[in-house]
Amino acid sequence: MSPGVSAPLGHYNSCVPEFTVAHLALLERLVAHGFTPVAFAMYASAIGLRRGSFAALLVPAGDTALKIMGEPCYLIGSNLAVRTRLGGRPVFVWKDKSVEATPELLEELAVFSSDLTNLLET
Repeated sequence: MSPGVSAPLGHYNSCVPEFTVAHLALLERLVAHGFTPVAFAMYASAIGLRRGSFAALLVPAGDTALKIMGEPCYLIGSNLAVRTRLGGRPVFVWKDKSVEATPELLEELAVFSSDLTNLLET
């Protein structure tokens, strides 16, 4: 591109998806149900949504829908933790930090996931 000539919007950051009015309306509905939009720098191409200690990444699915990218996560600080097993017990891990995945936390995660999925499908 020549100096002084503007690049089309999105030219330099083509990994960021374009969101439609329908996507934004869906996000407004999610916010009305207690979800908060958040940004996760490592996932700039997705919209982060948080409620309590849990978060999920959303990406466009066509012009009118959003879908969950990967699986909803527990947050350690402001970081998306991975659910795994250490020493035979379920845990959420981010770098060198871990939190035991208690039955209560797993139930809360299931409710978060179910609520989000239901709102995305209606």
